[in-house]
Order: sequence, then C-alpha cells, then structure tokens
Amino acid sequence: MRTDFGKVVVIGYGKATGEILKYTDVRRTDYGYELEFIEHEPHALGVTRQICEERGIPFASMPDKRALGAYLAEIQEKTLIVSASNNFLFPAALVERENITIINFHNALLPEYPGRNAPSWVIYRGEERTGITWHYVTAGVDEGGIIIQKSCEIGPDMKAYELTEALMDLACEGFYECFDSVLQKNAAARPQRFSPDRRMYRSFEIPGDGFLDLSEPEEKVYRLLRSVDYGKSGIFPPLQMEIGGVRAEVLRYRKIVPEKRQEGAGLLYLPLPDGDLLKIKYRPL
Repeated sequence: MRTDFGKVVVIGYGKATGEILKYTDVRRTDYGYELEFIEHEPHALGVTRQICEERGIPFASMPDKRALGAYLAEIQEKTLIVSASNNFLFPAALVERENITIINFHNALLPEYPGRNAPSWVIYRGEERTGITWHYVTAGVDEGGIIIQKSCEIGPDMKAYELTEALMDLACEGFYECFDSVLQKNAAARPQRFSPDRRMYRSFEIPGDGFLDLSEPEEKVYRLLRSVDYGKSGIFPPLQMEIGGVRAEVLRYRKIVPEKRQEGAGLLYLPLPDGDLLKIKYRPL
C-alpha cells in the first residue's frame, strides 16, 4: 500500500483515542509512516501513555496551547494529524499548510450540533437519533468536508455518559472504515451545508442554564437531568432548582416504579408519561 504521508500524529485522550492509536500502530506496517502521540488534555484514567510505552510509540504531553501549536508548526514532512476526542483548535496557519492534513472526530452528525458537549445537547433537545462525524479540519470550527458519518438511536432513558460511550464506539468504527481512503487521498468528502440559524455550542454553556425548572413538563425535566449526567466526570456543576421558595442543589436522581416510593427529607417525586416516577434527591443551599 502506498501513501504520501511520512508521519501520522494522533492527538486526544480517552478510550476511543487509545483504540485509534493502537489501530494506527498496527497499520504502519502496511504504509511505513512514522507514528507519534500527543496528549493535550491529561486524563486521570488515560490509557494512551501506557499504550505508547508498550508499543514504543513516541509520547508527548503538551497541555500548553502555544507550545503545541509551535511544535506542530515545525513539522516539515507530509503529515496526517488525527484529532480524536481533542479540543485543541488548530491555528489557521497550520490548517492551510500544504504538508499538513488534519481529520477530526466530532460526536454529532454535522452540520448539526457543532462545538462542545454535543451528547448533552441532543439529549436535552429531545433528539431521537445522533451519531458521529469524521471530517477534514479547516479554519472554521467543525466546518470541514465530511468523510464519514455513523448514527445511533438515543434511548428514552439514556444518560450523557452512556451516549458518549456509544459514540466513542462509533468513532472507532468510522475511523477504521475511512483510514485507508484518507491515507491514499481518495476519500470522497462532501461539503457541509449550513442553515442560517446554525449555532456553535460553547464549553461554558450548560443545558437549561444549569437550572432545573420544576414548572416545565416532567419529561423535559428528566431530559435535562440526563443531559448533564456524566457520572463522576464532573463536566458540569450540579444542577440547581427552587423548591418551596428555597434554592436547592440536585444531588442525584433515579427513575423508579411507584411502588418504590419512600418519603423523606430532601426528596421530590415527579410523575413521568410512562407511569414511572422521577425521584430527585436535593439539599437546600
């Protein structure tokens, strides 16, 4: 197999990035490129450093944006940069260089839901399906040509962390399917078409502005709770709400059958359309 790329650089963190890193390592015997990994956002449960140590892949930790940008700007050979679960914004000067090609994984079906925390927003807005996109990186955020997309259903009780895991699996599948065509430069990328009301979701934005409005329909309340639920990752601060004229913080929630209802301090029960109850544990602030 032939490719003009002499180097592949993987940037990211997390399980999917680890799988993609292992795959690119296996495939370098087919193409002969050099491989290296850059960790821009350190992760407490990261597996990439161990993978690099086990496989002899050069590893670098570059949390500083300027240092990372400067390092990438020094690359002279023809290089494919694989941005997987990576939030570094590549400088326009780098993107426009002829020897650099960058592909990025986005956890939504572009052109919809560009920006950050897409799994949260699709749950919050009541979407029934979502998916992943591998696309070429251009100067505009999440605007490059689409290489491949894969979709999945959003279950009625699916939480943000569960959806994120499903999307990571799809990201790996999509990458395996398009990797050869990207390296051989025959990927049939299609341009995105943007609607006039397309918006960018920022990292500081929280669904519902972080407030659980109990006057909203119970189904929407449940969607908001699920949309910010990343388990112990702590991506968002705890939701707040007002109950009995007092501001309170949501501690946890569960969907239960009515027979399991138990009264107690700091407990709130809301009826859901399917006949179950939404149990919310809270504490006054």
